[in-house]
Amino acid sequence: MEDIGGMTKHKKKTGSVIFVASAVVLLIIFLKTSAKETVRADETEETVNQAKAVYTEEYQDAVDEQLEVEKSSEVYTEDQMLIKENPYGTNTLSLYVYFTTEDPVSVSYNVSVSDASIDDFSQTPAGEEEFITEHEFQVLGLIPEVKNTITFTLTKQDGSEETRSYVHTMGELSGEEELKLQQTEAAEERGTVTDGLFVILGNDSDEEDFMYYYDNSGILRGEIPLIGYRSHRLLFQNDRMYYSISENQIAAVNRLGKVEMIYDTGAYSLHHDYVFDDDGNILVLATDTESESVEDQIIKINTQTGGISRVLDLGELFPDYKEACTVNEDGELDWMHINTIQWVGGDEIILSSRETSTILRITDIYGSPKVKYMIGEESFWEGTGYEELLLEKDESLGAFSNTGGQHSVTYVKDETLNAGEYYLYLFNNNFGTSNSKPSYDWEQIDGIETSMKKGTASYYYKYKINENDGTYSLVQSFEVPFSAYVSSTQEYDGNLIIDSGMQGIFGEYDSNGNLIQQFQMELADEYIYRVYKYDFQNFYFAG
Repeated sequence: MEDIGGMTKHKKKTGSVIFVASAVVLLIIFLKTSAKETVRADETEETVNQAKAVYTEEYQDAVDEQLEVEKSSEVYTEDQMLIKENPYGTNTLSLYVYFTTEDPVSVSYNVSVSDASIDDFSQTPAGEEEFITEHEFQVLGLIPEVKNTITFTLTKQDGSEETRSYVHTMGELSGEEELKLQQTEAAEERGTVTDGLFVILGNDSDEEDFMYYYDNSGILRGEIPLIGYRSHRLLFQNDRMYYSISENQIAAVNRLGKVEMIYDTGAYSLHHDYVFDDDGNILVLATDTESESVEDQIIKINTQTGGISRVLDLGELFPDYKEACTVNEDGELDWMHINTIQWVGGDEIILSSRETSTILRITDIYGSPKVKYMIGEESFWEGTGYEELLLEKDESLGAFSNTGGQHSVTYVKDETLNAGEYYLYLFNNNFGTSNSKPSYDWEQIDGIETSMKKGTASYYYKYKINENDGTYSLVQSFEVPFSAYVSSTQEYDGNLIIDSGMQGIFGEYDSNGNLIQQFQMELADEYIYRVYKYDFQNFYFAG
């Protein structure tokens, strides 16, 4: 934003001189601002076009061919490594490294900069924990616009070590994200944080889009360009990482950063979530762009062939309810708005519906789909004909209110529970609204927020489901920063990662809900969709 603080410096002048001077100043500011906006728009278009080019078979194959030519042109050793900055275009803060050694060695690396406020970043690349003679991997975690010293440690089987150093100056970031996030709570005073990188999934903007990696100090360690929209989660299978890169594309990327497959969903636009089934296919929450309703479909991507097929239309399971719903102010029938999908196994899934504040379990999705049960507010479904599908609240552990617009529902199978019992945890936005059913009065639910601006509390919820007697109970709950929409929660290595998306706040909590550390991120627009943590073991890094 243009700084116009200097405009008030000449108030002592009078008459037409003031008017002329002010007009000149305003004209200069206007021209500068317009020039900046034009430059920014040009840069944005260029970045988007670059991302579109990167996520093509032609681009990736051309990079592969060039690397193979260079690898075969001479012998690269620990004293002369082949090092390329982000050749595949999928992480602007990374290096591709290739070399051979006469003796088998394992390799680790350390990235350091002269800024004392930025800690070193150290990793062992996946595969490099083994003693081998050919080494090819990706270095992550470089810092933009400064000299980075990468120190490679080569360890022989007898335990002896040698080091080699390489200095690389990174250019500017492609996006406008923060290099260092504001930390609002000190981790060392409250508990132990887990290893891994926080992955920002959807700091949505109207300009270019990215996925970001931040370390436990809030330092940016990865910038992954997207064509648009957002990534919703990372999936890993067969040495590939899968993530959405636009409203109708998902990419499969290998550990070197090469895009190996791009899946196009055609007439379906994806939204909010995807998951693997037992056969390694991807089930995707979708909108049929040729339909009058939105966010009520599930499609399947065959990861081997790229084929797309429709699996489920929720309108076929709830025809009467859908018929009674109202279109929103955009003229869309957003009557269910499913935002999470979980694969249970045996052709069964669990869905989260924000618009109805209801969790659904659906059976036989590849045959004759059927709603097995629902978890939601009884008064919301009263008189619809579907209320008989609701599980019954078990309040023996204490009374509780149902969720309002929940997100990030996660299925957890626990071997200590009986057959037919399991856990579901989620981000309870605690915000009651349903544009497709405006007659419903959410204020009748005790404790629920009904104002997006005045709301004060959202919650982490953990349910225990007992299908044997058709009940659910709240076994854990604690307050988190309020977010009326979006947001996420994740059980991760004994801790909890929670994102209150509309505030741009995410934090790590211990298993009892005590905050360990928290970060504030500047919003590109209105919210951060999700924040999950990943250790990237056996992908980027050694397991």
